[in-house]
Order: sequence, then structure tokens, then C-alpha cells
Amino acid sequence: MKILRRGLVAAGLALLLLCIHVLGLQIGGNFHAVLDGEAYRSAQPSAADLARWSQDKGIRSVINLRGSHPGTPWYDAEIATSQKLGLRHFDFSMSAGRQLSQADAETLMALLRDAPKPVLIHCKSGADRTGLASALYVALRGHDEARAEAQISIRYGHVSIPYTFAWPMDQSWEALEGLFGYAS
Repeated sequence: MKILRRGLVAAGLALLLLCIHVLGLQIGGNFHAVLDGEAYRSAQPSAADLARWSQDKGIRSVINLRGSHPGTPWYDAEIATSQKLGLRHFDFSMSAGRQLSQADAETLMALLRDAPKPVLIHCKSGADRTGLASALYVALRGHDEARAEAQISIRYGHVSIPYTFAWPMDQSWEALEGLFGYAS
């Protein structure tokens, strides 16, 4: 009984630490360099975030993975701020709960390749969709598989558990990694 209790306490502490980590990511905007000076990733940025990151990191373009949503406060603020700062803004609609098709992946990769750099890539939480897009960017830039896959990880809030809502992002990566010469 003592062993079971210790195991449950340890599991509970691990879960608590995970929750604190994910909460910390959300409070901090989940902003990180994908490749410093080239690409950055984040959760949904506020107008102040965009202004600060544009000034501090030289952001020249924004790729919004949530898609176009005119009339919603977050979207309208992002568009207005991008225009005010002279940033190029691109909308690409994808769902963390649906595997990315080959055709959509090719469109996204062209956008990642051609957007003015440094580029900010974001979705709502900066974990799942942004993780896949960031992994694709790292792979497009010729880095190794481990460095690319690290973008789709718990470090950024992505929980890679089969059959969970965001599992299709992992499946998408597995389906696409052969394009870069990585073993599946």
C-alpha cells in the first residue's frame, strides 16, 4: 500500500509540474525562436506582443495558422497591428484535430519558404499547429530530424499522445518527414 501511495504521489506531482509548465507557456505567450533571426513561434499574439517582437526580433511577416476570421477581435487587432507595423500578414487555415493533406502541406511549406524573414508563426496556443509548421520550417532549412521533431514537443505545450485531439499533428509530421529524407 505504501508503494502504491508513493507512486500516486509521484504521478500527481509530475502532473502538477506539467500543468504549471503549460500554464507558464500560455502566460508568457509561448514565444520562442525556431531558428534565431529567421523564424519565431508563439501563441496568439496581442498587439503589444507584435509590436515588441517586431522591434526586438525584427519580425517582418506573420503566418497565422488559425485562418482568416474578419470581425473577431483577435483577428482584427492582428491585421490592424500588422498593417501599422508594416508587417506582411498571411492566413493559413489548419486544425490541430485534422491531419494536414499533402497539398495543404505543400502550400504551407511554400508560405514558410517565401514569407519575408524573420517570420512569426502562430496559432491559438502556439503548441500543436505551430509545432508542426515550425518542424516543417526547420526541415526546409536542412536541419536534422531530431531538431525538426523537437518543435512538436511538450517543451512548447504539445502533448504527443495517440488519439488525443492534437495527435493528427504528429501523424502529419510522420507522413511528411520522408520529403526531407528522414526515416519514417
